Amino acid sequence: MTNWTQRKAAERNPRKISGDWAFTGTRVPVYALFENLKSGATVKDFLEWYPEVKGWQAAAVLKHEAEYLKSTA
Repeated sequence: MTNWTQRKAAERNPRKISGDWAFTGTRVPVYALFENLKSGATVKDFLEWYPEVKGWQAAAVLKHEAEYLKSTA
């Protein structure tokens, strides 16, 4: 996973979900988005299943990861 330190969509708190990166203001780990997509879910599905995650947060996470992957290619 890439460095999320400067991102508003995700935060890391050692007292929440074992310090994993989570969507800001939630206890939903960022990896849950990728695990659900890998299993065939859509972003729309994910947002319905985790209503505390906002659409802009999911979009920001996906954009950040896409930029990271392009930069390492």
